[in-house]
Amino acid sequence: MHISEGVLSAPVLASGAVLAATGVAMGLARLDYQKLPRVAVLSAAFFVASLIHVPVGPVSVHLVLNGVVGLLLGWAAFPSILVALALQAILMQFGGLIVLGVNTFSMAMPAVICHYLFRSMVASQNRVVAFAGGALAGALAVALAGLFVALALFGGGEDFATVAAAVGLAHVPIFIAEGVLTGLAVLFIKRVRPAMLDRDHA
Repeated sequence: MHISEGVLSAPVLASGAVLAATGVAMGLARLDYQKLPRVAVLSAAFFVASLIHVPVGPVSVHLVLNGVVGLLLGWAAFPSILVALALQAILMQFGGLIVLGVNTFSMAMPAVICHYLFRSMVASQNRVVAFAGGALAGALAVALAGLFVALALFGGGEDFATVAAAVGLAHVPIFIAEGVLTGLAVLFIKRVRPAMLDRDHA
């Protein structure tokens, strides 16, 4: 779901950079530095998830895990995802540095949105409710990321309209997979480190 270099117009790139910088600043301002290890682990998980490719027709898509990142980090998802995307761009040529702002915002803003929408559900003592909250967060985070990527591509002109639609359709199976994985991850975390999902420890 990375947008490559040379695709977006300068206004879209500039807007993405400003929005991403704002999100990172908010994330750092709210970050409890005792939670830096958690941020680092989730950044690594986000990085590794991109290596798991799933063929969908003539294209391939990969896991994102921004739903899990958002649930556990809130606004700190911005710096976490920024680091992972920067490393992907440098080490594996996924996306690029010029488009890093747009890619960061497209992945991190849905994570933050899902944090606020579903944090109370995953904090529930009812395992069914907690699983449902995790599943909804995982699916919606990827769906919103696909929407933001599509909107950025639409901003590049009509030539990318078809590509934008293809991005959304190709990620439908990932919505489902991410929902299930995030729901299961929430149940696992509730069993081994339940405090991580308490609203007071967000």
